[in-house]
Amino acid sequence: MTGTGRAGVRLTARGAIVMLFVITLVGMPFLPGPAFVAGCLAAVLLVRPRDLLPLVVTPPLVFFVAALLVELMRALSSGSMLQTFGLGMFTALSSGAPWLFLGSALALGVGWVRGLPDSLRELRGAPAPTPTSASRSRRGRVRTFDPEPEGYFEPRVYGKAADE
Repeated sequence: MTGTGRAGVRLTARGAIVMLFVITLVGMPFLPGPAFVAGCLAAVLLVRPRDLLPLVVTPPLVFFVAALLVELMRALSSGSMLQTFGLGMFTALSSGAPWLFLGSALALGVGWVRGLPDSLRELRGAPAPTPTSASRSRRGRVRTFDPEPEGYFEPRVYGKAADE
């Protein structure tokens, strides 16, 4: 999307999720559904392509947390806090379900067009591209590295070439 006439604004996954949360939270008291869908669309269009995967899985959580905060604030000012909170959450989540589905599907669809399959391939550990000349050692061999152990800490320096 970075053409000659467009500004190259790109957000990290965290930045896009925070933006989605703020848009949803601000729009929750007025038009919660349309604000959420607009936030999903803006977030998926502005995030970097390599950060699409974390973004497309978070819209339901963002909607839930925003609804939780808004309903908690509403319940604090009522006489029966627990009853108001329960009814408010039920109402917010049940009335917001179609919008939640639409926003999540929109984020997934636009993310798919923008390169989500590449992120999924990377997650599954698809074969890496062929090494470039920059990854070769001085002797012309391709350098391979020892993998880091998982689940424990071993006090040694990682990244030392295995063929040295």
